[in-house]
Amino acid sequence: MSVNQKSIERLSELVAFPTVSRESNLALIDWAEALLTERGGRCRRTWNADRTKANLLVSFGPETGPGVVLSGHTDVVPVDGQDWSTDPFILTEINGRLYGRGSADMKGFLAVCMACLESADIDALTAPIHLAMSYDEEVGCIGVDGLIEDLISHVGRPERVLIGEPTSMEVVKAHKSINVFKTVVTGQAAHSSQPHRGGGAIFAASRMIEKLYQLGESKRLEGSTSGAEPPYTTVQVGLIEGGTAVNILPARCEFQWEYRALPDEDPDEIINALNAWVEENVLPDLRRYAPSASVVTEAIARVPPLTPSDESGIESWLRALPGVAPGGTGEVGFATEGGNFKSAGLPSIVCGPGSIDQAHQPDEFIEIEQLDRCVQLVQAIIAGQSSSR
Repeated sequence: MSVNQKSIERLSELVAFPTVSRESNLALIDWAEALLTERGGRCRRTWNADRTKANLLVSFGPETGPGVVLSGHTDVVPVDGQDWSTDPFILTEINGRLYGRGSADMKGFLAVCMACLESADIDALTAPIHLAMSYDEEVGCIGVDGLIEDLISHVGRPERVLIGEPTSMEVVKAHKSINVFKTVVTGQAAHSSQPHRGGGAIFAASRMIEKLYQLGESKRLEGSTSGAEPPYTTVQVGLIEGGTAVNILPARCEFQWEYRALPDEDPDEIINALNAWVEENVLPDLRRYAPSASVVTEAIARVPPLTPSDESGIESWLRALPGVAPGGTGEVGFATEGGNFKSAGLPSIVCGPGSIDQAHQPDEFIEIEQLDRCVQLVQAIIAGQSSSR
């Protein structure tokens, strides 16, 4: 069986594990560890707090030296409420496309890495190759930090990290940060005919939401040369809940919101601006008749930006390899675990098979041609770590 065919076989097996972020990924991790250990891999696990999920780091070749990490996440987004034409957890080929949840985002990359490593001459490696498989990327990149810490502490700092998110095999050297928050406004209930006896939490929350809109608009109007789509920091409110009845002054309102800041912008700028504005404008009004009123904002997820690692030469290294598509802006609006690796001081870059346009969609697919291009790339990386290096 060719490596290209094996990649499709491995993708079929990976898709069959329904590793939606709300569920455990341990069945997939157990399977991958058993298979890759048999092929000569040295495996390390790091766990979430209740040990229902795990990262897997698989190392091949020498135990020391300038290693390369190939990194991807094992979790996928739900299919609930989506109208699929095929079973999302059975890989289905139609006209050169492979349909299934996670086929593009991003089990396709993991399948290629597994197939290439299984087929490689491991004894010829003169520098290590590490395959990193993480959990909970889709809910804020919260699993990979444990893997990175374990990698640095027990394996060593790699020379380069390649994150195989779907970029249509174009090189991405920078992406925005993600900053997700929950704000709870606590006022004081009162009869709606007597607003002077309470504090309306929904009115206070609505003022904050309007302020967030203004902050987002100011970013849009600033102008930017960023290659991300859209080329500015975005702000949005996604969930809101509050009140008990139309004739009761609401004592509580909660809303969840996010902003995605350009990689060269301070990721704390907007939250700091909002907090300062609330202290000066919202709380004094809210506490006029409700002295114990409060506004509490807590972070749900903070994903750091990816900024270019020009000093490491990682971009020129990657662009010289086969399978990589020319063109592209080098910057995207979605975030990856590349920001986490880069924040730990590891030169990181993003390039992988499939289109981000398919991610999270019903009838998600990856083109076989994209897997074939990725095979070329991964095989070249392995060859570069081998005795012919």
